[in-house]
Amino acid sequence: MKNIMVQGTSSNVGKSIITAGICRMLANKGYKVAPFKAQNMALNSGVTFDGLEMGRAQILQAEACKILPDVRMNPILLKPTGDGKSQIIRLGKPYKTVSYKDYYQIYEENLKIVKEAFYSLSKEFDIIVLEGAGSPAEINLQKFDIVNMKMAEIARAKVYIVGDIDRGGVFAAFKGTYDLIQPHYKKFVKGFIINKFRGDLSLLKPGIDGFKDFCDIPIIGVIPYFEHNLEDEDSQNLFTKKNKKSGEILLNIGIIRLPYMSNFTDFQCLENIEKINVEYFTKPENSESYDLIIIPGSKNTISDMDYLLKTGFYEQIKKLYGKKWIMGICGGFQMLGKKIIDSLNVENKGEIEGFGFIDMITEMKEEKVLKIGEYLPANDFLNKSICGYEIHHGNTIINDRDVIDMLENESLLVFNKEKRIIGTYLHGIFENSNFLQFIFNLFNKQIEINKTYKVIKEETLDKLANLIEKNLLGDIIND
Repeated sequence: MKNIMVQGTSSNVGKSIITAGICRMLANKGYKVAPFKAQNMALNSGVTFDGLEMGRAQILQAEACKILPDVRMNPILLKPTGDGKSQIIRLGKPYKTVSYKDYYQIYEENLKIVKEAFYSLSKEFDIIVLEGAGSPAEINLQKFDIVNMKMAEIARAKVYIVGDIDRGGVFAAFKGTYDLIQPHYKKFVKGFIINKFRGDLSLLKPGIDGFKDFCDIPIIGVIPYFEHNLEDEDSQNLFTKKNKKSGEILLNIGIIRLPYMSNFTDFQCLENIEKINVEYFTKPENSESYDLIIIPGSKNTISDMDYLLKTGFYEQIKKLYGKKWIMGICGGFQMLGKKIIDSLNVENKGEIEGFGFIDMITEMKEEKVLKIGEYLPANDFLNKSICGYEIHHGNTIINDRDVIDMLENESLLVFNKEKRIIGTYLHGIFENSNFLQFIFNLFNKQIEINKTYKVIKEETLDKLANLIEKNLLGDIIND
């Protein structure tokens, strides 16, 4: 039985979600299936139960396969840090930060790691569903490819190329992509999948039939536009997110869109709750329209703090201090303190003053904290333990007697009711219904949580799997 690979005509065409849907479809049929993406560039990452870091998209895909995430599913993760550099995560552990030019100098090393991870994983599963990155038609990158057609060759995988019809030009994108794939790799391409289709399929049929005159590779599926709140791989989607809820809004949450914002997946669970409005914003003057302002995680905390200083956010947030609830997560938490120091050039050499809302100092360390766990409450603010994960280089010392530790693990989740400040190192914190209830109580709001995010994800993955199976022409496994 052959492996399956999902590639795309470009970024943001829906590769990750289609891959997750195929994973769930196969898992529901009884296959032992696992996801694989050789190299991922993303600021969204998570932590496995053995304390290793990998991309959130592959964690979601593992959940779709009904298995635990494993760093072999994403052996190389690149996390952009700015100035044309990225931190390399190899098999879940930080390796080093390099420029893109220097990265290609270690191509052979990375290829070896990718091969070993794939071969090891493939011994344990019936089918591997691979995901490519960007487009296989990027001719300037083909020489150093380890994630698209090179990986298809290694896996002997049948490749299906996804195109986004919602943005237009899907037939040209298919034809152009196929034509620019190196000739010796074209044998792996078995079909095209049109994604995000809206409207009457009969109006599209002449285009599908006519495409046969230009390309021998068939269009094997048309997937309707699927509204969901599964975790996005691509931050491009933040710019197009709109609140589509009708009816009464009881809580307005504004998330500052930082240049190096990481783990925006923290907030996707909030978008499933009725009567809560969630927006990402870039204008300081908009801060006043929100009940809760969140400074999210950052891959370059000093640079993002500098951005807040230079764009007017710093002054605006200072004005709202004590009047509006302000929450910082991970890098955003560090910014709430007095100072951030990076003498080792872990992210950005130097130091910068924070907001000073909490008497604390953060110093960046070489060793990265990677933890996932369940944490016990330290008082009555939370009625039970909460789950979450940490990913940070910062070591934070709090000397503030006015903040309250909400967990037995000190300095992990703190708040001050009088100053209206909340700070935490925990990603995934909003997936805990008891923490959400704590937030609602701060605003004296009665907001009902009908389903946990975990239940919503499971239901959505099953719907996605059914949608894909219904709209694929033929059997992608055995054809």
